This record gives sequence, structure tokens and C-alpha cells, in this order.
Amino acid sequence: MQYNFSSLKTELKKVEEFLSKEYSQLNVGRASPMVLDGVSVESYGSFMPIKNVASVSIEDPKTLRIAPWDKGQLKDIEKAIMASNLGLSVATDESGIRVIFPQLTTETRQSLVKILKEKLEEARISVRRERERVWEDVQEKEKEAKMTEDEKFRAKDDLQKVVDETNGNLEAIFEKKEKEVMG
Repeated sequence: MQYNFSSLKTELKKVEEFLSKEYSQLNVGRASPMVLDGVSVESYGSFMPIKNVASVSIEDPKTLRIAPWDKGQLKDIEKAIMASNLGLSVATDESGIRVIFPQLTTETRQSLVKILKEKLEEARISVRRERERVWEDVQEKEKEAKMTEDEKFRAKDDLQKVVDETNGNLEAIFEKKEKEVMG
């Protein structure tokens, strides 16, 4: 019996997407609306992402423009961005809020790379967890005589190939982002 790795591949694809999403939310000195995805604003009694209460656009490479649909929420949005500790400068005017991305210093870039490495390690841990889950399943199938010993070892080799490919993809995502951060 050939072991079916489709659920593993699906889970590993989610890990890659998780890492990409985490990296997209980091401030790398270039204006990106995704940096604000984790910021919530209190709006009419509930907390909502900024993109649900305002339009967010890129004004220039270092600046985002936030135009709230309800001008009464300007102060709440400004407060939420300041409280998020993203290291962004905020300037309010009559038509909305300007979010300015500061120039990154060498020290800031190095600390960002450290954060990138931490996120990469989180993703690798998830991959290892999935590998362990599948390996236990393979061993269980052999114990139940649904798989021969040869098939078990073939499945182990195939499992390692899938894991190695995913780890390579994660490393590529990290290296791309590291180049972006280091300029």
C-alpha cells in the first residue's frame, strides 16, 4: 500500500503560507498595507481591522494614506497604530492619516533579521510536528498489518523528501525577505 501524503502536503503548504503572511506584516522600511493587518480599531463597540473601517493606499514608497469612511474615527485609528508598536510615524490631516515608514538603521535591520529567523524556526517546528504525526500514522499502519516493512521504509524516505522540499521552500522565503530587509 502506497502511503497518501496529500494531507501532509496541504498542512505543509499552510506552514509556508503562514511564514509568508508573518513576513509580509513586518515593517521593512517600505510602505506596505499588510503591515497594518494585525492592527485593530475600536469601531462602534467592536474591534475591527483598519482595512474594514478605512481605505488604505500607498502614497509613496515610504508612506501609506489611510482615509476612514467615518471621519469621527480618525483619532481611534491613530491611537491604534501608535499602540501597535510597529515603529511607524503617524501624521493626521483633514482628509485622513499618513503613516510614515522610517528609514531602517543597521541595528534595526539586524533585529529584524533576528525576528525573521525566529519566525522561520516557528515554521520549522510546525513542519517537524507534522512529520512526527505522519510517521506515527505510518508506524501504526504497519502494526495493523496494513503496510509491509518495506512500504514503511519507502514511506519514510518519501516523507523525508516532502519535508526536505518544504524546508527548502521555507529557507527560500526567509532568504528573499532577508535580502529585502538588508537592502
